[in-house]
Parts: sequence; C-alpha cells; structure tokens
Amino acid sequence: MAKLNQIIAVEKGVKSKSLQDITAAHHKVQKPALLAGISRSYQPKDEEGEQLPPESTRVQVQAEDVLREMSASLTRLFDVTATKDWANCAARADVTVDGRTVVADVPVSYLLFLEKQLTDLHTFVKKLPTLDAAESWSHDPSTDWWKTDPVRTIRTKKVPRNHVKAEATEKHPAQVEVYYEDVPIGYWTTVKFSGALPARRVNELVERVEKLQQAVKFAREEANATEVTDQRVGDAVFGYLFG
Repeated sequence: MAKLNQIIAVEKGVKSKSLQDITAAHHKVQKPALLAGISRSYQPKDEEGEQLPPESTRVQVQAEDVLREMSASLTRLFDVTATKDWANCAARADVTVDGRTVVADVPVSYLLFLEKQLTDLHTFVKKLPTLDAAESWSHDPSTDWWKTDPVRTIRTKKVPRNHVKAEATEKHPAQVEVYYEDVPIGYWTTVKFSGALPARRVNELVERVEKLQQAVKFAREEANATEVTDQRVGDAVFGYLFG
C-alpha cells in the first residue's frame, strides 16, 4: 500500500503531464484542417476529355479520440489528487517538544500552515531589540521597564578670567588676555530606561521557536507516512462527462 508522501512525490509529475496533454488536445481540435478529409474523383464530359487522377485527404484528428486521450490523462490526475486529498483528511500527528505534546492529533494541512507561520515568527523573534550590553541593567517593578544604576556627572559653566601678560606702565596700559575656565555649577544624575529585552531572553525565544519548527517538521513527516487508499474518481467523472 502506498504512503501519502509517495503520492505527493508523484503528484507534481502527473499534473505536469496532464497539462501538456490538455494543451496538445486543445491545439488539435482548434485546427479545422486536421479534422477535415475529402475524397473526389474526376470524370470528363466525353471520352476525349482530359483524365485527372482522384484526390483524397484523410482525417488526421478525430474529436472522439482526443476526448478519450484527454480523459485517460485527466483520470490519472483526478485519481492521484483524490487519493492525496482523502488521505490528508486522515493524516494526523502530534507535535512533541522535549517529550511534551504541544498540539495533539494535528491534520497535515495545519502542520503545513504551522511551518509557514513559524518561519515568519523566527524572523521576527531574531530581530527583537536587546538591551545595550555596555550598560548594567536591572528590572524596575514600578514601571516594568529595565533601568541602569544612577550615574552622576558634573555640569560646568564657562566663566571668563583675565590673565595679565604685562603690567601697566607709565607709557603702556596693561596687556590682559581673556580666557574661559570650566567651573562646576551643579550635578546631573542620570538613569537610563529601556523597553528592550535581555539578550538571554531573545536567545531563549529563538531556541523555543526553532525547537517547535523541528517538531512540526517531524510531525509532518510522520503524518505523510500514513498509508493511503487509492481513490478512483476519474472514471466516474469522465464516464459521466464524455460517456
């Protein structure tokens, strides 16, 4: 007895062949010259008249034959697809991570959905913002944010000062140079806050997503190993359509 994964493996080839056969059939019946035939003979009016050979053209395509050929090709496609879809209704498996069943008895179609969603979640989680590793962070319960320890810095102000380069004399005024000195006038106390996540937390989330991704793949493989019952739908369909 075949398994679901074997039916899935051959389905693509059957679809491709059926498409080629249908395209060929369509082209055949759309060319009137291939369906037309003729047979004619010539008889002169009298015995002295010109004798001409008979002419004939055979019918190259018969529409009923095209229908039978297309029915045979599509019957295979209908049967393979029906076998897969009927089996998909029964193919199920548990999603298990580290011995714990996360989701039980999951249909294979939903497992495919999970795989796609987890791929997107993996991308999202890996790009989550993380706390600046250059700072020391602690959790603040009152705000539910992360915060750093207070850092005290001096606030200064530039104050002009005079530097006498040369004292005044009877003949010359004093030579004075103005310069500015940074004078402490106060203190800043700074605490940084952040809504980002510790790198440890992001790594933990990424690991969980990856474990679940692997579990879903294993479950899909298990579900696809379900034995299938061949369905015979094509004969009924085309027996009605072209019979």
